[in-house]
Amino acid sequence: MKKKILAAIMAAVMVLGLTACGGAKETASSGSAGGSGDLIKVGIINNDPNESGYRTANDKDMKNMFTEANGYQASFAYSLKNDEQITAAQKFIQDGVDYLLLSAADTAGWDSVLKDAQDAGIRVILFDRTIDADPSLYEASIVSDMAKEGQNAVDWLKAQNLSEYNVIHLQGVMGSAAQQGRTGALDAAVAAGEMNIVTQQTAEWNAEKAQQIVQSVIDSGESFNVIYAENDDMAKGAVAALDKANISHGVGKDVIIMGFDCNKWALEELKAGNWNFDQQCNPFQAGYIDEIIKKLEKGETISEKTIVMDEKGFDATTITDDDVNNYGI
Repeated sequence: MKKKILAAIMAAVMVLGLTACGGAKETASSGSAGGSGDLIKVGIINNDPNESGYRTANDKDMKNMFTEANGYQASFAYSLKNDEQITAAQKFIQDGVDYLLLSAADTAGWDSVLKDAQDAGIRVILFDRTIDADPSLYEASIVSDMAKEGQNAVDWLKAQNLSEYNVIHLQGVMGSAAQQGRTGALDAAVAAGEMNIVTQQTAEWNAEKAQQIVQSVIDSGESFNVIYAENDDMAKGAVAALDKANISHGVGKDVIIMGFDCNKWALEELKAGNWNFDQQCNPFQAGYIDEIIKKLEKGETISEKTIVMDEKGFDATTITDDDVNNYGI
């Protein structure tokens, strides 16, 4: 009992410290203001919705689902840092939520806090990203296959049969499942001697940082013919640097542009021939989570621990208007 009281005090102190340092932002839906009644309490930990178009769509999907009208009392916390997310999780455990919904900033470091949630009778559901934790610590994981996304992109690139591959590799936030999966296949191709990396740096999903990295390569005079950006926003930043330097890009041009996520504006760039390839990453996971919670509330067993969403890649030479309208987020 003393340990539980001490843990609660420590969690509260950490949250106060986090707020003072401008860390994870926490917001609540309208359902959390008054008495919850029979509402299911969920604490949702996500990455910053301003991180990318994908994340904005993901956050909107979660907020549209987890409302009072749908039987939920939801609170939200946001951060791109693992330690801040863990502190937010400790706060939600202290608050006594029924479910902890988690899109982890990093794959590592979650065992202890998820064990705390389990001991408190709180069920954990992962969404968007996998973590390196014992599967017994969470009920289900609704994810994209990030490694498959990366492999699809690299397979497409190999199929272009370039005489040489000199690649600027713009990585996402290091340690995230998306970064690891989308990096893995390209690293393997480089290790096999099939491609050459001109530079490999994280732009942390950010267009401005990506533009700066590409600009520095241009200024160095080093030759490149592929930009492999691990999300659309970084691809956009890369293109801005190319445009500033009057370097052509897209179908039949000097530099191949590759992105991930399939924002609608990115697919329109693809359709216009300004980009070459975009790999889908499906942000709409709230409906899957709602179904799992309903089954658990009825006492049913979740037979499929990991639910992998089907995703596809788009080539500028074959993409259609229907593709842009149906798959653009």
